[in-house]
Amino acid sequence: MSDGRALFPVARRSTWGHMVTMPNIFRRAPAVAVLRLSGMIAAGPRGMSDAALAPMIERAFRRGKPAAVALVVNSPGGSPVQSSLIAARIRRLADEKEVPVIAFVEDVAASGGYWLASAADEIIVDDSSIVGSIGVIYASFGVNRFLDRQGIERRIHTAGKSKSFMDPFSPEKPEDVARLKALQEPIHDSFIAQIKDRRGAKLPEGQDLFTGDVWVGRQAVEVGLADAIGHLVPVMKDRFGDKVRFIRYGQKRPLLQRLGASIVGDALDGLEERALWARFGL
Repeated sequence: MSDGRALFPVARRSTWGHMVTMPNIFRRAPAVAVLRLSGMIAAGPRGMSDAALAPMIERAFRRGKPAAVALVVNSPGGSPVQSSLIAARIRRLADEKEVPVIAFVEDVAASGGYWLASAADEIIVDDSSIVGSIGVIYASFGVNRFLDRQGIERRIHTAGKSKSFMDPFSPEKPEDVARLKALQEPIHDSFIAQIKDRRGAKLPEGQDLFTGDVWVGRQAVEVGLADAIGHLVPVMKDRFGDKVRFIRYGQKRPLLQRLGASIVGDALDGLEERALWARFGL
């Protein structure tokens, strides 16, 4: 039919009291809600955050009764807190509404991007998708030698000995590095706990997958970080029929950002996001 509806048999009672089967043209084909999770994960206006994505995620699960929710993930990562919040929201709604969730990875689901994918019941990747990077990273610059060459003196006064922690204008201190690692470990532990909770039965014993390394396509399937190779439309048609409908949801950018009002902020955020993508050759 031209409106995308499918014919499903439905039982009706005849005037003689017998049950007969006749087509019901008003029953629509199964629907799959498609959530696009693309870009850097961050609380700022350019990134994916729980607050920004919440309305979209809530609509996807609550609008009607979708046969499934598909997460289209393409993210190099970002904030571990926002990754955790978004993934937790998806799981809460999936359990509440009893809707299966399938993640489809495009270019990359790394670090926080893989945290998002792990919220799904299944993870399906492309042959060339980059998956993993289960770790925590801190990156900065040290410009103290440049200041010395230019004859610039750095003056800093604090109340609280840790207020100048990892100051990029001062020489790196061993105690600061030790403190940084102590901060990173609990975050890494939370990430590992998330993956073990969601994928534990599928992970091979005796193999450390939490070193920050990445895997490509079938490698990710072999080590249990993904379930299969495939793409959104053919997989969903195979599961729910050729008449399956796709209801797509995407994050809306604020009006001022779309008009280019925040030029400096957008440029800095863009550089940070570009650096995240560049780590995976993208």
